[in-house]
Amino acid sequence: MVAHSMLDALPIPAIFIGEDSRIRRSNAQARALLNMQIDGRHYVTALRQPSLLEQIERTMADGLDGQVNFIHTEAGREVVYEVHLGRVVTEDRQENGVLLSFMDVKSHEEAGQMRSDFVANVSHELRTPLTALTGFIETLRGPARDDPDARDRFLGIMETEGKRMNRLVADLLSLSRVEDMARIRPSDSVDLCAVLNSIRNALSQTAEARGVTVSLHSQLEPPVLVAGDLDQLAQVFTNLIENAIKYGRQGGSVTVSVSRIPMLPAFKGPAIRVSVKDDGPGIPEHHLSRLTERFYRVDNHRSRELGGTGLGLAIVKHIINRHRGRLRIESHVGQGSTFSVLLRDDL
Repeated sequence: MVAHSMLDALPIPAIFIGEDSRIRRSNAQARALLNMQIDGRHYVTALRQPSLLEQIERTMADGLDGQVNFIHTEAGREVVYEVHLGRVVTEDRQENGVLLSFMDVKSHEEAGQMRSDFVANVSHELRTPLTALTGFIETLRGPARDDPDARDRFLGIMETEGKRMNRLVADLLSLSRVEDMARIRPSDSVDLCAVLNSIRNALSQTAEARGVTVSLHSQLEPPVLVAGDLDQLAQVFTNLIENAIKYGRQGGSVTVSVSRIPMLPAFKGPAIRVSVKDDGPGIPEHHLSRLTERFYRVDNHRSRELGGTGLGLAIVKHIINRHRGRLRIESHVGQGSTFSVLLRDDL
């Protein structure tokens, strides 16, 4: 006998159809999926997709297990379920029928598509510098063999492209390490003010080269301690401050501020906020939701010119997620941008 408790114990939607073609049992996941009370109803009125109905009929007739896709619309998007059908025969033959279990495969398909897109993007990012290097090598071996000016110019470009590939590989390795550690919540005590001061000093030459003033303001008395991974948090704030310097206004200012939020609903408790604000050209609104996607750039040419790999904010997002934090981005064209990191204040 296929009892309710057995189906309720399954982590996926499940339905048992008796030999009278009526739904004898279903679990809560199945009823939520179909958004109706289906027990006692004829299966045709609850499961209306022809391919699934045909497979139910075949399994009932020949007793062989089957598999078919069931497409369901949830929140305006299609979700594909792989439905497994199995014939159930009990000793007293009172509860014979077909058991259906629904497995969401859309997430697996999306993961596969993400991997394909990632490989394509990496290949594209590497192809450009590799093509340039190959072309310059051929030129140096041929027409420019005895031209010292051309040789120096080409070698300089080759060095730039080589460094760009090194940065890309380093960011890919960093992203991989962060993803591997995603489920391990860091627990070391990190002083945010000390980290931010160190980063400001390390980026002083970059700021001076663009005539940018970087200032640090804290509403809290140091040390400001959070639970975290020192190296990863340093990577987050180095990326955000360096981006503000590079993509903000030349000769402008970057303000880094530290404050405390007494109650953040998302954390159900207090939070420490670190904001990095520039007075640059700002970012159009339609770009904001995609900034943390891998290889997404607002301005491809400028990003590559400044040495960007398109992975910096993706790494930032993964690190903040590992710390169970939040990243907030605010920007208006002509009014600059503010990147805020919210971390739990639970030390």
